[in-house]
Amino acid sequence: MTMIRRLSVATALMLSVAATVPVQADGLVGAYLAGRHASAIADYPQAASYFTKALVRDPNNPILLEGALLAHVGQGKLAQAVPFARQLRAVGTVSEFADLVLLADALKRKDYDLALADLAGDHSVGPLADGLVAAWANLGQGKMSEAIAKFDATAQLSGLTAFGLFHKGLAMASVGDFEGADAIFSGREAGPQPLTRRGVVAHVEVLSQLERNADAIELIDKTYDTELDTGFKALRARLVAGEVLPFDLIRDPADGEAEVFLDLALALNGDAEDSLTLVYARVAQFLRPEDADTILLTSDLLAAQQQYDLAGQVLATIPQDDAAFVPAELGRADALAKSGKTDAAVEVLQQLAKNNPDAPTIQVTLGDMLRRDEHYEPAIAAYDQALALLGAAKPNHWVIYYTRGIAHERLGHMDVAESDMRKALELNPDRPEVLNYLGYAFVDANRNLDEALSMIERAVAARPDDGYIIDSLGWALYRMGRFDEALEPMERAAEIEAVDPIVNDHLGDVYWVVGRQREAAFQWRRALSFGPEAEDEARIKRKLAVGLDIVLQEEGATPPAVAADGN
Repeated sequence: MTMIRRLSVATALMLSVAATVPVQADGLVGAYLAGRHASAIADYPQAASYFTKALVRDPNNPILLEGALLAHVGQGKLAQAVPFARQLRAVGTVSEFADLVLLADALKRKDYDLALADLAGDHSVGPLADGLVAAWANLGQGKMSEAIAKFDATAQLSGLTAFGLFHKGLAMASVGDFEGADAIFSGREAGPQPLTRRGVVAHVEVLSQLERNADAIELIDKTYDTELDTGFKALRARLVAGEVLPFDLIRDPADGEAEVFLDLALALNGDAEDSLTLVYARVAQFLRPEDADTILLTSDLLAAQQQYDLAGQVLATIPQDDAAFVPAELGRADALAKSGKTDAAVEVLQQLAKNNPDAPTIQVTLGDMLRRDEHYEPAIAAYDQALALLGAAKPNHWVIYYTRGIAHERLGHMDVAESDMRKALELNPDRPEVLNYLGYAFVDANRNLDEALSMIERAVAARPDDGYIIDSLGWALYRMGRFDEALEPMERAAEIEAVDPIVNDHLGDVYWVVGRQREAAFQWRRALSFGPEAEDEARIKRKLAVGLDIVLQEEGATPPAVAADGN
């Protein structure tokens, strides 16, 4: 089994205690179980501590050794994982993770002979990594011809063509063959290449080295919105100023080796479990610790595993003068917010906005965070600033109008909210979230019901399995007095969003008006069990006490049967 086919790091640790650990050793089983649990929830520091304690009792146990190795790699301490990898090999255990760590250690020490010997022997880490790492190791030995042959061989493998060609182009550029690199990156040599972010940066730097800054600017403009991407905005400014950019994406073979594992992590990201992808990202970080893209990816993977402190520690390694400092701080703010430290997150964003007053992305992120924390007025101010910086509205600006519209609607500024939502739809028609939000707002206000129903129906057509949008459809039909028609979508919404208090409350109302009052009471009790907001909770309890009809009379609301006249 190759490394790339392993399902997850956590799975590798979830093995039978009886089959692997001598249960008669008091303390060993407890440490093992605690380490296994910590690994399963990606608490790498705790896992490392527990597995290391267990190894004191059983120093040659392969499960404990691999557990300790992976826990150290997960927290970014790959050098400390090397002894566990060596011990695994010494006891005769076949471990692809140990092979990977020992390969990384050899590459870090520039021991290319050892790295190549391992790859040529029984210590493969996968067909993609094997070929590319061997090629860069040959380049490290000064054997360019052999390196090119290995890049070409990788490019011949099914599914690996783009990787082989990309690294061949990087190798050529790293030794000054910019014409050869441009032939690959432009697609002249072997057809169009995927426009990855790293690939665009590499090609931009190559074009600048060839004194083709205008072509480099054109490449940036057709692939990235520089107003929203601070990294490319900085690159573009340097090109416009006439600077010849150095080719520093890959400076030497060591950078090329790190690139192999970064590319593997990027390829796996979203398709494999985060714990496995993190192993490759950590190896890339070990080989090239200052690379900003590697740091950002590593942080994202840790945050996805709810390891927010580790994510923040990784991001803190990016210096202020790095072009990636802004996205790093945005990521740090996000990690703080997700760990419940919203005030600290807002402070980070406010300071970042103060130091970068011309960056709309920061203002949008600040607005989003303030809006989610229900600070709608300052959120609107942040969105206003972002739109002012962006200038003329473009299609991809729809989301800013949409989120600003949400903030206005929550403050009761329905006319302004409607204007923003309609602007969002003008920029990007048929966005289901916008159609649903505006349609539901109309329904909730008992106005424009025909248009609201049309909007929601279009949203349902775009997202037929979205329980909240289906709930909006049922609620619109209910408010229009079309109770029998409302029943089916409302029941379907409650099946999809089975524990949502609002959806269950709505279904209870529909049951009531179609004469199924016992089922209505059951549904309202369900809604109460799912923790509704205080105001909704009080209203549901009142409905259970006196029924929906009395509650509507007490509220002075228009009876549902004539709600269609509210247009």
